[in-house]
Amino acid sequence: HTADWHLGRVMYNARLTHDQAHVLEQVIQVARDTRPHALVLSGDVYDRAVPPPEAVELLDEVFSRLVLDLKVPVICIAGNHDSAPRLEFGSRVLAARGLHVVGTVPAHPAAITLEDEWGPVHFYAIPFGETSVMREQLDCEDVKDHNAALREVVRRIQEVHPSGERSVLAAHVFVAGGAETESERPLSIGGSDRVDCGCFDGFTYAALGHLHRPQKAGSPRIRYPGSLLKYSFSEADHTKSVDLVEIDAVGEVRVESVPLTPRREVRKIMGFLEDILKGPQCGENPEDYLMVLLQDRGPVLDAMGRIREVYPNALHV
Repeated sequence: HTADWHLGRVMYNARLTHDQAHVLEQVIQVARDTRPHALVLSGDVYDRAVPPPEAVELLDEVFSRLVLDLKVPVICIAGNHDSAPRLEFGSRVLAARGLHVVGTVPAHPAAITLEDEWGPVHFYAIPFGETSVMREQLDCEDVKDHNAALREVVRRIQEVHPSGERSVLAAHVFVAGGAETESERPLSIGGSDRVDCGCFDGFTYAALGHLHRPQKAGSPRIRYPGSLLKYSFSEADHTKSVDLVEIDAVGEVRVESVPLTPRREVRKIMGFLEDILKGPQCGENPEDYLMVLLQDRGPVLDAMGRIREVYPNALHV
């Protein structure tokens, strides 16, 4: 379970595609080592609706290696940063090879059913949709906010789900009470984007996306794996990871987070300019992405230029 790759992200004018490729190589290695029955990507695949060509190329490379080389089925949904029609282009053709991409919420949700040694597991995909769009797609006037839209989709899923069989719900939503960061784009204004964790009752596991801090949402069965990388300095204390989720024969769930090692860390450093210009301490990487907090009280001329002679990837002073 992974989410919020944000391919094509730019942070303070630093393009992160190479950093993302570095970490995605580790995701592929985890898949190679563990041979999962599926990889679930819970939205915000790209950072914007029209991604740069290098982001599209990177996604094509990663999906090809997972699906064609490793034979790992991928279930991918659109997030609020993605363009649903662009993301799910060719999805009916791709599904035949094991790449299941769902960009828009279907009026009549259908399961993606995979088998393990104990029988079928049914995956249901609920990509992000604006409330007004989901109201039209579902043809339901009672949909006034995200919570009502999610509950309506879940109700329709429960009508068709085989009783007693295991199920995984992939959704891109904001569960009320979740811990936010600076790098998430709000889903709506005024709190109408919040959903309650009771929406996921009855599912064996809920694979969520949107919040960038790895966390559970009221239950170990309802999880955000967090973003692929640290996309703001508010995430400097995060450990980014991919979740290995094991579901046994009776639906008991065990989750193990596998840490991902970035090409460059995102850090904050603080001190007087004279001391900072002496260089990194204790084995710190001078190539890291840095926010520098200066304690000097007098005038400082060309602070960024001088700092970048020592720390070339300083992004903010």
